[in-house]
Amino acid sequence: MNRHDLALIGFGGVNRALAEIIHDRGEGLADELGFALRVVAITDLRLGSLMQSDGIDLGAVLGMADGATFAGLTGGVAVPQNDYVIRSTTADIVVEATFTNPVDGEPAVSHVRAALESGKSVTTTNKGPVALRGTELNRIADAQGVRFEYEGSVMSGTPVLRFASDALPGLRVSAVQGILNGTSNYVLGRMETGMTLADAVAEAQALGYAEADPTADIEGSDVQLKVVILANEILGADITTADVERRGISGITQEDIVEAAADGKRWKLIGTARRDDAGEVVATVEPVALPSTHPLAGISGPMNAVSFDTDLLGTVTVSGPGAGRMETAYALLSDIIAIDAHQRALAEATR
Repeated sequence: MNRHDLALIGFGGVNRALAEIIHDRGEGLADELGFALRVVAITDLRLGSLMQSDGIDLGAVLGMADGATFAGLTGGVAVPQNDYVIRSTTADIVVEATFTNPVDGEPAVSHVRAALESGKSVTTTNKGPVALRGTELNRIADAQGVRFEYEGSVMSGTPVLRFASDALPGLRVSAVQGILNGTSNYVLGRMETGMTLADAVAEAQALGYAEADPTADIEGSDVQLKVVILANEILGADITTADVERRGISGITQEDIVEAAADGKRWKLIGTARRDDAGEVVATVEPVALPSTHPLAGISGPMNAVSFDTDLLGTVTVSGPGAGRMETAYALLSDIIAIDAHQRALAEATR
């Protein structure tokens, strides 16, 4: 049976969840998918780096005590050696799941570039490299004959990019519009019950929906990155974050909420990319009071959704969870499946 060896860059919630899936469901997945998965390297800011070319005992790693490092394991050191691990690992797929820097995409951009230049395919849930350096990184992947996959960069485990490419062929998509941040959507929903913005944000933080610094969610920079990805991937644009007008929800007042409700409307933070009459792609992030008939108006809580405006089907909407460690880990798994399918197709074509 074919096998893919993985190097996990970052071992927080998402990559740890992927490791749990492989550990708990490995044999069943192999039977179902037609290939096995083995982790041969892990590097993490807290744990250090671990490389074992014959496969890491994931049970031992997942069971490590708090405060422990990889220094106590064969092939392990207490300090992270990300670039060395990426370039030296025997893995054929690098799984990048570090934090997102919305300004320059680092260190994830460098991680992805190093892996691709080393002839390894990459899957990432990180928005930064895709939105800020996607064209460059895809060019490197093509030149090296490997894949750069990033389904989880927009709506976590809910397939949006692959849905558009696989389920909507033959359609002309003129616009993409979505609720792309579960935190802001949750906050707006709680404000509909009478809560203030500050109290709703605090509750979202207590529930784990919002970070300690919720600025990226509330002010829309998280959605801005995702709109760039959608515009470039689905509408064939070549825009950057500078091309996306952005306004968050911090200016929405309780009076705005009440007034919209009286008119049968709901405030949502909407990311939009559409072609104008001249064929240019215009992209925005802004709060919009949607009528109840709008396909995105009923999306509540931390859920996400994207609507595609098409020429033959009208509006097609996909909704699902936009966050969650297991949900996002599934996005990584779906990318690995896509990488395997691509490799098999190439092998078949060269026979």
